[in-house]
Amino acid sequence: MTEALRHWLEQVREEIVDPERPIIDPHHHLWEDRPRIGPYLLEDLWADTESGHRIEKTVFVECRAGYRTDGPEHLRPVGETEFVARIAEASAREPEKATIAAIVAHADLALGEAVEAVLAAHEEAGRGLFRGIRHSGARDPHPQALTIPGRAPEGLYEDARFRAGLARLAALGYTYDTWQYHHQLPALTALAHAVPEATIVINHLSTPLGVGPYAGRREAIFARWRDDVAELARCPNVVAKLGALAMPDNGYGWHERATPPTSDEILEAHRPWYLHAIECFGPERCMFESNFPVDRASSARCSTTRRQGSIACSATAARIGRPERRRRRRAASRPPQSPCACAATLAVVSAAPSSASSSARSRARTMASRRSKYTT
Repeated sequence: MTEALRHWLEQVREEIVDPERPIIDPHHHLWEDRPRIGPYLLEDLWADTESGHRIEKTVFVECRAGYRTDGPEHLRPVGETEFVARIAEASAREPEKATIAAIVAHADLALGEAVEAVLAAHEEAGRGLFRGIRHSGARDPHPQALTIPGRAPEGLYEDARFRAGLARLAALGYTYDTWQYHHQLPALTALAHAVPEATIVINHLSTPLGVGPYAGRREAIFARWRDDVAELARCPNVVAKLGALAMPDNGYGWHERATPPTSDEILEAHRPWYLHAIECFGPERCMFESNFPVDRASSARCSTTRRQGSIACSATAARIGRPERRRRRRAASRPPQSPCACAATLAVVSAAPSSASSSARSRARTMASRRSKYTT
């Protein structure tokens, strides 16, 4: 973290809520250096996870860090897995702190079935932590207006080779993370229908944009997003990460203020988006993400966790308040389930290889030693 950002964040300090609740953060990044944010390595991660809440495990998600600088182009992202696996091993040596328990890497799924060789290389490099791929579909016709413009080509989700690669990823037992903008939700829904065997993890609530031509249109964008999310949630193979609405491109402008926003301010702005997603997907298909250090440009870790906990309580209270849900819970003779609990459960499951996919994973590992036109 840059010194300027550190001093800015330190202006707001908030009480830690529910400090004993075990938490798994299913989405963060690591890198040597980035503009405006600076380096974010293990000590920086621990500085955030040790800020008061009980964050026990984390999941690294690809961010184009540590790529190999030579060799076949399609294998260069494996360098990121090698980079993170070394950091994860160091985190495991201090179990009283947060441990990096899983890696979601990058591969070009447009390789089609040939992507299997890349997955095998990630499996070998990941030292038991490789769990899935993120190949984002984010693309907007106004990239010049965005701080983090997506790089995806036009029509990625519709591409036949991309869909073949996704199907191969699913057959090998790995998950698929993706990030796109709010107006791309129908295309993602079509992809989920086309490859129903794939477990698709939508990132960042599909980033509702609020800058450039989208500025001043939040109500209209929410109305469209609300309907599109409801349609996507009908696909049982899709789960949602809730968070990352504090990025500059969301348009709230908090990163430009003299002082950071409080968790209550952010909660007031974000509550409708979170609650609608939880209502559509159900808590068993939702997990809270930090998206750190990207979201740290607008708020500190304790504020992020504090507001997510408040949203979880609101969602749980709303579900308890519905008579039909109360009857089902009494019949099941179990306590109501909160999104916090379900997020941890889902993250733990994603961080443990299933027995059903063990043979597929074994096949992926053997691919690492094969010689083919795709690996040389």
